[in-house]
Amino acid sequence: MTVHKKSREEIKLMKEAGNIVALVHQEMKKIIEPGLSTKDLDEAAMKIIKEHKAVPTFLGYNGFPASICASINGEVVHGIPSEKTILKEGDIISIDVGATYRGLVGDGAWTYPVGNISDECKMLLETTEKALFAGIEKMRDGALLDDVSGAVEDVAKSKNLGIVRQYGGHGVGHSMHEEPFVFNYRVGNNFVLKHGMTIAIEPMLNLGGDDVHTLEDDWTVVTNDGRPSAHFEHTVHVTDGEPEILTKLL
Repeated sequence: MTVHKKSREEIKLMKEAGNIVALVHQEMKKIIEPGLSTKDLDEAAMKIIKEHKAVPTFLGYNGFPASICASINGEVVHGIPSEKTILKEGDIISIDVGATYRGLVGDGAWTYPVGNISDECKMLLETTEKALFAGIEKMRDGALLDDVSGAVEDVAKSKNLGIVRQYGGHGVGHSMHEEPFVFNYRVGNNFVLKHGMTIAIEPMLNLGGDDVHTLEDDWTVVTNDGRPSAHFEHTVHVTDGEPEILTKLL
């Protein structure tokens, strides 16, 4: 497995890309409400990415037709935005966005409430976000990647949430998916994190079971039991000290 460490200049560009991702999420938080279509959200994201002289990383990736993934309720990841998909009060929606700035990628996801949501869904969002930051906290030079996975798993298990097994975090930089792959549960991986590595941590947790499948559109991943799923993700730089989140506002 080849993992590319990033130079100071590359990290600087990844911060710019990450800032654009954060600006998109800032806008999503502001505009998401009942009655909006997921196509509306996609267009808003595209506008911000292009205004900042970046390219939507997802658009055209293996044929993906949009600039964001918009996944509602029991959809886990890779939901395709559509003018026919209208947000309703009580929904939760996961927005995953990538921006490529001067050849470097920022990748981040967040799950948002649409109006008032159930207490169960509130717990799902809070716990998945907590799992993300528990994983990030372990992203230190010399630590094992399995410690990151284990931190996510422990938070998920504390609330008996399902853990999506087929998808997880990944290296990111010159392309959206680089080595290493990051499981959201312990697998006995002895890979050692080193200063300069940039990795996206992204727990996907379910109110029901672990199992998911892909719909006939060959993209949208859904929970087998139809219960809601949440997805939170940051791109993180491993340093000699505190982990550095790259997908945040500059």
